[in-house]
Amino acid sequence: MAISVDTFFLKPDSLGSLQAQIQQMVAEGILSGRFHHGEKLPSSRKLASHLGVSRITVTLAYTELLSNDYLTSRGRSGYYVSDNAPVPPVYTPPPRPHDRVDWDRAIRHRHTGGDTPQKPRDWQRYRYPFIYGQTDPTLFDHANWRLCALRALGQKDIASLTSDYFDQDDPLLVEFIARHTLPRRGITARPEEILITMGAQNALWMAAQLLLDTGRTAVVEDPCYYALRDLLVPARCRLKALRVDADGLPPDALPPETDVIFTTPSHQSPTTATMPLTRRHALLDRARVLDALIVEDDYEFELAFLAAPSPALKSLDRDGRVIYVGSFSKSLFPGLRLGYMVGSEPFIRQARALRASVLRHPPGHLQRTAAYFLSLGHYDTQIRRMSDALHTRREALEQAVADTGLTIAGRGVYGGSSLWMRAPDGTDTTRLAKALRDDDVLIEPGAPFFAGPDRPAHFYRLGYSSIPTARIAPGIRQIAKRLAPQHPNWP
Repeated sequence: MAISVDTFFLKPDSLGSLQAQIQQMVAEGILSGRFHHGEKLPSSRKLASHLGVSRITVTLAYTELLSNDYLTSRGRSGYYVSDNAPVPPVYTPPPRPHDRVDWDRAIRHRHTGGDTPQKPRDWQRYRYPFIYGQTDPTLFDHANWRLCALRALGQKDIASLTSDYFDQDDPLLVEFIARHTLPRRGITARPEEILITMGAQNALWMAAQLLLDTGRTAVVEDPCYYALRDLLVPARCRLKALRVDADGLPPDALPPETDVIFTTPSHQSPTTATMPLTRRHALLDRARVLDALIVEDDYEFELAFLAAPSPALKSLDRDGRVIYVGSFSKSLFPGLRLGYMVGSEPFIRQARALRASVLRHPPGHLQRTAAYFLSLGHYDTQIRRMSDALHTRREALEQAVADTGLTIAGRGVYGGSSLWMRAPDGTDTTRLAKALRDDDVLIEPGAPFFAGPDRPAHFYRLGYSSIPTARIAPGIRQIAKRLAPQHPNWP
C-alpha cells in the first residue's frame, strides 16, 4: 500500500533545516505506527512538489533515513518502510497540546455518565462467553446474505444504492414488514405508520425526543434495559423506575402523573418475564385512564422455540396509544443496526422528520439487501435454524444449572436467548464477573439493570446465543466453583 502524499505537512513553527524536518516527519510517522512495514513512500519528485521544496532536499532526507534503516530502497520501484524499522503494533498519535476550552462549561447537555456495561471486544477468545446480544457466526446464513447484497448492487437496484431517500424508506422492506412481520404479532399497519430505524435503540431515542420534556413523566421498568435509562436522562423528564414482578410491569403501581410508559411485555428485559394477557389489557386500561402513551419494545419475539409468543400489546391497542418497536438486529446479527417503529400516522410523520434531520435515512443498500433476504425466505430459514440451536442450548443450560445447584430467577416462557440468574445473598456479581474472566468465563452482572443507589448486586444474566452447546456445562461448573463458599478465591 502506498502512503498518500496528502498526509505530509511541514509545520510553520518547526525548527531545523527542511531536510531535517522531512526526516523527522517520516520518522514520526513510522515510530507512531501510522506508517507500516512495507508501505511505499511518495516519490521524491511528488513529495517535493507537494511540500514546495527542491527534489534534492527530499532525496537527501530519504537517503539519511535509508542509512538509519528506517527506509529501504527497491531498485527503481522507490522507497519503502523498512522491515527493520521500529513500528509499534498500534498507531499512537503524538500527544496534543492541552485544550484551552472549558468543556464542563461549554457542554450544556450530557450523554455520558450512565453505567452501561462495556462488553469485551475480544469476547470470541473466551471459551465460555455467556454474554447477551452476540451471535454465533456458524448460525448465520452468510452465503445467502452475500447473494442478496450482490443482487442489491445490481443495475436494477442501483437507485437503492445511490439515491437520497431524504425521509423515506425502501418500499420493498416496508411492504414486507407490513405484510409479513407485523401480522405475526397481530398488528396491522399502513406504510405511513411504519418507520425504518437504525435498530431498536434509535427508535427508543426518537420516541423519547418526541414525547418527553421537563414537564413530563416517563415510567421505566426496574430492572430494565440499562441503555434506555441512559437515553432518557438527557430528555430531562421526570423519570420513575417501577419494580417489576413475576408478570412484568404492574399497572396498578403506575403513578397518576405518568405520561409515557416504556415496557417490554412479551419478554421483559432482563428478567425475561412474560406479561399475561389479562395484565396487558389492564395496562392498556390504566394508560387510557392516565391518558398515557406506551412504548412497547418487542425484542426477540421471533425466537419463540418453546411456545407461541403472546399477542403484542400493540395488537390489543384500540386507542392508538401504543408505539411499537421491533428490530432485526437480534434475529440476524447485531451489527446490522436495522429496526422499525410502528405508530399512529401523526407520530410517525414527526419521527420521520426527526430522523431526516439527524441521519436522513438508514443506508438504502442495506435496506434493499434486508428486503431481499426477508422476501426470498432466507430470514424464516435463519430463524428456524437459530431457534433449533437456541432450544438445544437452553436445555443444556437449564440441565447444567440444575446439576450445579445454581438458581434461575427468570426464564422466558416462549424462549429467548438468556436466563436471569440469582446468586446467593451477599454475592457481588460484578466481582464475580471479574474473577470469572480468569477462568475464561464471561457473564453479565445484574446491578446496572436496576435504578437507584441501593441496587441488588446478586443478580446476573447468562446469554446462550454465542456459546456452543458442548461448552455450556463446563462453563456453568466454573461459575458454580467460584460461587462455592469453600473456594479460596471467593469472595
